Amino acid sequence: MGKKSRQRAKNTTTTVTLDPADLVDVGPREPCPCGSGKRFKQCHGKDRAQAADTFVVRPFEGLPSECDLIAFREIVPSGTVQVELAGQEIEAEHAGKVINLVTLLPMAMPGVVRDDETIWIGMQTHASSGDPSRDLGHAITTALQTEPGHPVQVGDLMKDGPRLQDLIDTSKPIEIKVHEGFEYWVGENVEDPTGEVAAGLERANAAAAPTVRLESVEAAYWTQIGDRIYLRWVMPHTEDTLLDALARLHAAGGSALIDGSRLIGSFRALGVLAPVWELPAGTEATDVEKPAADFATALEKALATDAPLSTEERAARAGLASRQLTIR
Repeated sequence: MGKKSRQRAKNTTTTVTLDPADLVDVGPREPCPCGSGKRFKQCHGKDRAQAADTFVVRPFEGLPSECDLIAFREIVPSGTVQVELAGQEIEAEHAGKVINLVTLLPMAMPGVVRDDETIWIGMQTHASSGDPSRDLGHAITTALQTEPGHPVQVGDLMKDGPRLQDLIDTSKPIEIKVHEGFEYWVGENVEDPTGEVAAGLERANAAAAPTVRLESVEAAYWTQIGDRIYLRWVMPHTEDTLLDALARLHAAGGSALIDGSRLIGSFRALGVLAPVWELPAGTEATDVEKPAADFATALEKALATDAPLSTEERAARAGLASRQLTIR
């Protein structure tokens, strides 16, 4: 075949019009179902491939308990929260339905619809785009179309579609629950004749670092990792403002929570900072309830101060900024 003949054959490749539903389960490296001969990610899957690059700085902004949801996605081993579907993106038959958002599901799956039709959506999954809120929205809308007794198959990441903020009533508070283990993975009356389920739970529970959410302040989590104890506190303030306030307290000798504790740094997560304190051996969560509340009061005063930082405060700020990590 000559060069011109090959070119004519290439130009006459047959393509078909596809329904979006036909593209859900197509892998990025598989041939595109349209018949173009290209890989899916280079053809009809291009927008989905770009979804991973669509970055939202603060994806949970505007949601109730934003900082706790960030903690659930990034640092809390086992926790659950219930949200109620509402809004224009929700069909009337699903309005008011309760969705269980959980830190982690078995094998980090994105979701499951149980035999009793309850929906469980995992926040810590293997794949995520630059907008975790849209990922959750996609998992929820997919779960609403999933038959009971089946896992939620979300397919490729989505660039468009409703976000979590579009699917729930953001004016309603939500109740944050932290668990010692992953017993919520199984429903009631689950048969386990071989003991495999119990063994799996035992392994998962053993791997989870003990974690307790403080009651005196929002989104502060006591945790024990090995033989060391920490308080990790996700805060809603902008990074520069919070660093200035922490520097003022640190320079004044007020950054410790209790005797023997020290502010060792912070990590960035989903648009906010989470300062981290190392606590003395033997410190329980109850031991830092009042100190954390007192620190919150002092922090609010520091946040309200707009005077330029002193030399000592600038040095403290530089030290704090150098001890930051970013969680993606």
